[in-house]
Amino acid sequence: MKLYSYFRSSAAYRVRIALNLKGLPYEYAAVHLLRGGGEQLMPEYRRVGPDGIVPALVDGDLVLQQSLAIIEYLEETHPTPALLPNTPGDRAYVRAIALQIACEIHPLNNLRVLKYLKHNLNVADEAKDAWYRHWVTNGFDVLEPRLAGDSRTGKFVYGDTPTMADLALIPQVFNAQRFKVDMSPYPTIARIYDEALRHDAFVRASPERQPDAE
Repeated sequence: MKLYSYFRSSAAYRVRIALNLKGLPYEYAAVHLLRGGGEQLMPEYRRVGPDGIVPALVDGDLVLQQSLAIIEYLEETHPTPALLPNTPGDRAYVRAIALQIACEIHPLNNLRVLKYLKHNLNVADEAKDAWYRHWVTNGFDVLEPRLAGDSRTGKFVYGDTPTMADLALIPQVFNAQRFKVDMSPYPTIARIYDEALRHDAFVRASPERQPDAE
């Protein structure tokens, strides 16, 4: 398999964790999202990812996009270790947490949005960063009590082993810290993050460990 990735992309980070957890070797193909206006927009990459976003995963003749769809594909083709629980209700719960992060928090703060705020709307860096923090805290304000109050929460979002929900959560916390979000109101989220960073698959997927890290 070949993963087109950018070291700080939350979406690519999710897929790197999944590949590591499942013990799947892959070739890392760096796509710099800033250099030259963004290598993801160049024809060379558009032939792989027509949407001009990362990640893209190539597996034989298949080219897959969208991080959660890629993770679902890996779950179906390489089911061990499982990233989803056994029962339909619990699987829906884990998917809902992952989607809450991937669809409600992350899209408001991805690189395309931040670049538009800065370069098209002339938003100052301080205001742009405040925008980021607002939407992360808005999401975490909902997620923290949900996790703290659910008996299914263990060392990780669901139980004591990582699931798809953790693959979405950990990159979001990493970026929250990068933008200086105060994590003290979110002790459950912070505890899960700290637990993940003791797990080799998460450590090896972390942005600073990638070949294109700057």
